[in-house]
Amino acid sequence: MSRPLRIEYDGALYHITSRGNEKNPIYRKGEDYQRFLEILSELPQRYGVILHGYVLMGNHYHLLLETSKGNITKVMHYLNATYTGYFNRKYNRVGHLFQGRYKGILIEKERYLLSVSRYIHLNPIRAMITKLPEEYRWSSYPEYIGKEKKKGWLMSDWILGQYSRDESKAKRQYKAFVEEGLTLKESPFESFKEGTILGSEDFIDGIKKLMKLKKHREIPESRRLTRSIKYEDIMAMASKIFGIREDEVKEAGRRNNLSRKICLYLLRKHTEMSNEEIAGNFGIGYTAVSQAAARLKMEMKENQRLKKTVQAIEKRLLSEE
Repeated sequence: MSRPLRIEYDGALYHITSRGNEKNPIYRKGEDYQRFLEILSELPQRYGVILHGYVLMGNHYHLLLETSKGNITKVMHYLNATYTGYFNRKYNRVGHLFQGRYKGILIEKERYLLSVSRYIHLNPIRAMITKLPEEYRWSSYPEYIGKEKKKGWLMSDWILGQYSRDESKAKRQYKAFVEEGLTLKESPFESFKEGTILGSEDFIDGIKKLMKLKKHREIPESRRLTRSIKYEDIMAMASKIFGIREDEVKEAGRRNNLSRKICLYLLRKHTEMSNEEIAGNFGIGYTAVSQAAARLKMEMKENQRLKKTVQAIEKRLLSEE
């Protein structure tokens, strides 16, 4: 299946989630959670983002991130790549830690930020880890209600400011709002009308117009607004077309492994994975990724049959919903 559209602009607000490969833990010890928070704390100064909230679960995390510079792709690449580097060094492992790319849902701030913040802060309750949200340590919620000291890099002012200018009163009212959610079954995402946008009809229409304008002006960033493809879908498609297992697709020892060559080419062309990330999945050096993609590109110029095969695979991947 093709990935949802990636939308970036100044002032965009996102609900971000990222999960461990095969739902494996991304934190093993308390110090891993702490290291992730340290990297997270760098983002406001390094990239000018506003962090409205977070919850770190065992095998995934939730963030509420607002970008003042329309740079969510760079922000998330730094966050996930830096933490993956730390995790791999500490536990003597290689390859991907996270399952594909992060998922980002664009949120209409005035209409949905409050309900989405409640939704993420109640995650530990839904997962039956704690009975009360303030009991969960790896969450921004304890700070929101005054149970923990303020962190300079977490912005709670906007959400609390929706209740009262009096900070103590605002914290009590927000706590009551979140606890009210314990008895509610509905999710703010039930009103989804677009796969990557949570907002009113007017908000969605405005985003669509913005996307068309960026494409029309041929801004280099418009590449971010085109459909890309998931790592898992490229591998599954290659396995299906060539009639081999996915682990066989990756084998360098297989004679003239065309499926492997095509996958390396498509991963480099249609995903935002770095060469290092792709290489980690195939057990090769990161320079070998660009070399393999370049070689296949040259072969396609001389071999029309090969070119048509690759184009047919691309078409199927990009057209599937």
